[in-house]
Amino acid sequence: MKRGIVFKLFLLTTGLCLFILAVIFALQTVFFKQFYVHQKVKDVNAALQSYEQDYLKHSTDRPETARLEQDFYQKHNTWITALDARGNLKESADFSMEIKLEHSDEAMFSNKTMTIPLYSFINVEQFSNDNPFLTPWIEEGGGIAMEGLIMDGQPVIQRMGKRESNLRDETHLENRQMVNKEYEVVTRHEKYENPNQYFEEYPPFLVKGTITKVRIPEGAGVSRYTNHLLMDRIKAFQADLLYGDLQDNTNANQILDYEENHVNYKIFVNRIQDRDGNPEYLFAMTSLQPVNEAAGMIKEYYVYIIIATLFLVMLASFYYSRKIARPLLRINRTTRQMAGLDFSEKIPITTRDEIGDLSRNINELSDRLHTHILRLEQDIEKEKQLEHTRKEFISGVSHELKTPLSVIQSCLAILQDGVASHKRDYYFKAMEDEVHRMDLLIADMLELAKYESGTYTLDKDSFYIDDVIERICAKLTVEIKAKRLQLETTLKPVEVVANERRIEQVIVNFLSNAIRYTPEQESILVTLQESQDTVKICIENKGTHIPDEQLEKIWDRFYRGEPSRQRSTGGTGLGLAISSKILEMHGVPYGATNTPDGVMFYFYLHKKA
Repeated sequence: MKRGIVFKLFLLTTGLCLFILAVIFALQTVFFKQFYVHQKVKDVNAALQSYEQDYLKHSTDRPETARLEQDFYQKHNTWITALDARGNLKESADFSMEIKLEHSDEAMFSNKTMTIPLYSFINVEQFSNDNPFLTPWIEEGGGIAMEGLIMDGQPVIQRMGKRESNLRDETHLENRQMVNKEYEVVTRHEKYENPNQYFEEYPPFLVKGTITKVRIPEGAGVSRYTNHLLMDRIKAFQADLLYGDLQDNTNANQILDYEENHVNYKIFVNRIQDRDGNPEYLFAMTSLQPVNEAAGMIKEYYVYIIIATLFLVMLASFYYSRKIARPLLRINRTTRQMAGLDFSEKIPITTRDEIGDLSRNINELSDRLHTHILRLEQDIEKEKQLEHTRKEFISGVSHELKTPLSVIQSCLAILQDGVASHKRDYYFKAMEDEVHRMDLLIADMLELAKYESGTYTLDKDSFYIDDVIERICAKLTVEIKAKRLQLETTLKPVEVVANERRIEQVIVNFLSNAIRYTPEQESILVTLQESQDTVKICIENKGTHIPDEQLEKIWDRFYRGEPSRQRSTGGTGLGLAISSKILEMHGVPYGATNTPDGVMFYFYLHKKA
C-alpha cells in the first residue's frame, strides 16, 4: 500500500462522514421544525374530530365534559374548551354574578336580571387575595354600574364599577380585550370615517343595578380559569367574533398563529352545532415550544458530533498502513478461534506500533470474553431465578383474576337459566363488585409496572407533612369508626421536600393496611419523629404481630401474609409493593417492625433546608 492511497482514503472517509453529517444536520434543523408543526396540526385536527363526537354526546354533563377536556390535554398537550355562539365559555355559571337592573329607558334593561361571566373582567385568584379595590364593592347587595355596547341586539359589557363615577378610576373592572378592540376599530378601521358612525352601528349603554348573587368556583373548578394565556385568547377571539373581524366567520375550521414571550402557539377554532342546531365553537390551543427547544439543542449537539467524527476518522487513517496486511492474517486466525469460544491461543506482540496495540487489545479482549462468558453463565442462573419470579407473578395475577371471573360466570349462568329471578339485582350487584375489584387490581398492576419501568420521574416540591396526614385521617374516618378503632396522632408542623401526591398514596396504603389488620376496639398510633435533616413518619397498629420471617416479604406483590390469599382480607395485594417503589424513588429508608403491642410501618422524608 502506498502512502498516497492512505492519504486519499483518509480524505474520502473524512469527506463522506462530513457530507452525511451535513445532510442530517440540514434535515433536522431546517425541515424537522416544519415537519413537526405540520404533523402536530394534523394530529390535533384529527383529535378534534374525535373530540367533537364525544363532546356532543356529553355536552349536557358538565363533569363529563371537564373530564374530556383534561383527557384531551393529557393525550395531546393541547388546551381545549367549548364556546357558545357569542364566544362565551360554556357552563361558566360557577364564576359569575347576577345583577338586578334598575328601571331604564331601554326596554331590554328595565327591571330585569342579568347574569355576567366574571372571567372576562377579573382573574379568579384575586378573590382569594386581600384586594382592597375589589372586595368592598363586589358583594351581594352592593350597587353596580355598567357600560358597554349593543351588538347584534345583545348587550356587551365593557366596564363595571361600584357607581357611575367609578367607571374610569382604579377600582373599576373592564373587559380589556373588548376595550382594546373598540379602540382599534374606531381609530384604524377604514369602515368608519369618524366615531359617530361606529356608535350608530354599536349603540352605547349605561345601566345600574344591585348585585344579587356572586358565584366563585371552588376546588377543582378553579383550575378552569387559571390558564390566563388561554383565557386571554378566548376573550380576544370573542372580540373578533362580535366585531366580525374573523378571517371567515362561516368557516368550520380555522387555524391561527399566535406568539407570546417568544413562544409560538397554534389556535384551532372549529365551528359546530349542538343538539338543537345552535352554533358553538371548539377552541383549542397548543404550544410549539418543544420543537424550538429541540432544534436549538440539535445545533449544539452536532458541534460535538462533528468533532468526535473528525477524531475517529483521523484514528482510522492510521490503519491504512503498509504493514497491516500480514499481522491481520495472524489476528484473523486467532479471532476465528475466539469465535469458536477457544481462548487458549494468544497473539505474539512483536512491535510497539498500532498493530502491536491491536494484538495486545485482542489478547485482552480474549481474557475479558472468557471472564464475561463465565459471568454470563452466572447471569443465566440468575435469569432462571427471575423467570421463576415472573411465573410466580403470573400465577398470582391468575389467582387474583380467577375468583372474580368465576363469580361473574356463575352469576351469568344463574341469570341465563332464570333461577332466582327475584335476586336479579343481587347478582348484578355481585358482578359489579367483582368488576370493580378487577379494575382496582389492573390499575394497581399498571401503576406498579410504571414505577418499575425505570422511566418514571418524580417532581418534588415542599409541603407540610402534618397537613397531609391530618387530611388522610379525615378521609378514613368512616373506616376507622366502622371497626370502632381509636386513632391517636402526635403531629407537629414539619415542612418536607417530596412528591406530595405519591407520599399521600404511601400514607393511605400504610394507614388502610393498619385499619384492615387491627382488631376491633384497638388503637392506631400515628407519630412524627423529627431530627436535624429528616423526619420519621410512623404508623403503628395494636394487635397481631407479623412473623419475623415475613417482614421482608410483605413488600412483595400479591403477598398478604397467608398462603391461601383470602380475598376477605381486602385490597389487591399490591399496595405495599407500590409504596416501596415510591419510597425507593425518593431515596429514603422505610420498613416495618414488630413492637411490643403490634406492628409499626415507618419511612423517612428529607426536611426542607
